[in-house]
Amino acid sequence: MQATERSIAGALRLLLVEDHAALAANVFDYLGEQQYELDYAPDGLTALHLLATLQYDVVVLDVMLPGIDGFTLCRRIREDLRCMVPVLLLTARDSLDDKSQGFAAGADDYLVKPFAMKELELRVNALQRRSTNRQPVLKVGPLRYDAQQERLWADESPLELPPSAARILQVLMRHWPGLVSHEALAREVWGDAAPDANAVRTHVSSLRRTLRDHGYPALIRASYGRGYRLVAPDGK
Repeated sequence: MQATERSIAGALRLLLVEDHAALAANVFDYLGEQQYELDYAPDGLTALHLLATLQYDVVVLDVMLPGIDGFTLCRRIREDLRCMVPVLLLTARDSLDDKSQGFAAGADDYLVKPFAMKELELRVNALQRRSTNRQPVLKVGPLRYDAQQERLWADESPLELPPSAARILQVLMRHWPGLVSHEALAREVWGDAAPDANAVRTHVSSLRRTLRDHGYPALIRASYGRGYRLVAPDGK
């Protein structure tokens, strides 16, 4: 199993973290037929690398992993990566204490093995819908984006931007305060028609100049060789 290319417009992108290859293959076979974009990590370190460089809609995470267990990995996703992607835990341990430990680590849902693939699909879709609907209006510092109206404001004044610049800003706001890699930013903004890295940098530089002209010179911070993130006026 290998990381897939994003080739289906609007497809839900899912990361499966599971060390049992047979179960992972079954999940890939079933969800792949349902038009999901699927990536696979057999252990926690691989998962952390993927989550640090790519963006996902949902993470399905086995608790009993080699090395970093699922509870610890979930906590590191939240605390180290500062990533709020919905996490569904998979485990054969169904006691209340186990579930409490999972939710305390930052998990959003819990599915006990063995499970029906249809139930997995339903829970993944529910998590994605819940996450999408959680913030119809995004706010970062002076910036506000209304997803329903598809409009941007800066300190309550409309912010008129070219389409590509507006999408870049929306992606950075959606993932704030996390870092968005060059590759993830290009994929989310342009999909399969993503330009090369130099063109992405040019678009971001143009957006930064526009924000500077509106009185916000330091809202976008570049991390050399890694990507970009928004910084609120208090520096966070």
